[in-house]
Amino acid sequence: MPETSSRVSVAAGLGVFLLAAAWPLYWVAVSSFTPEARLFESPALVPRALTLDHYRAIFVERDFWVPIRNSIVVSTATTALALGVGAPCAYALARLRLPGTPVILATILAVSMFPQVAIISPLFLVLRTVGLIDTYTGLVLPYLTFSTPLTVWFLVGFFRQLPRELEEAAVMDGASRFRAFREIALPLAWPGLATAGVLAFLYSWNEFLFALSFTLGPERQTVPVAIALFRGQYQVSWGQVLAASLVATVPVAVVVLVAQRRIVQGLTLGGVKG
Repeated sequence: MPETSSRVSVAAGLGVFLLAAAWPLYWVAVSSFTPEARLFESPALVPRALTLDHYRAIFVERDFWVPIRNSIVVSTATTALALGVGAPCAYALARLRLPGTPVILATILAVSMFPQVAIISPLFLVLRTVGLIDTYTGLVLPYLTFSTPLTVWFLVGFFRQLPRELEEAAVMDGASRFRAFREIALPLAWPGLATAGVLAFLYSWNEFLFALSFTLGPERQTVPVAIALFRGQYQVSWGQVLAASLVATVPVAVVVLVAQRRIVQGLTLGGVKG
């Protein structure tokens, strides 16, 4: 009986948690199919009338495909570069006996926690000087200043959990340290790489301040900026905002679902004390 009661309590707790987590998404989905006039006059959990006008407006009138494309390009490029730079750096910090490693890691963590608003002005001046305002590169480079430290910090803990014996055996057989990293450590680190990649992708996808400051028009605006600008002169088209918000969650959900198993493994192994 006590075991059964415990299982029931756990199931009830999980049910409440899932309901609380799913409720905002359900309300956004229902409201995105509700006519604009009913959103404030007579909202309902199960609407009596449904419409596709909001989705038609964002894709036909507002061409919402453009910010989706921009976000996919920028987020994918940022994630690939963050992993390409962060993985070797993290491996070096985790495996090589470098002087001042704790100081380096503390500095990396401090950089990732630095407030974005404090560096907007100097970054804008630099990007304008080199002609990167309103370009993909002008977004990817600032994103890397925050996603790369996050990637390095996470992967250092993950690489420390991997067994050293395989790499040491490869080095004793004549392999270089880089070859041992590429052919042994990197394949074993896929769960950590997947987790770090998803975190970098989510950061880039949801980032707003840099995207608003470093783009000049709809041609390079990302999804958060485009949704924030869904407003008229006298009112906000909330139905279109909700429809666009729901559409914007699809790429993120696909990335998380594809990498779900790797993410769980990466968080579990990376969370062990090294």
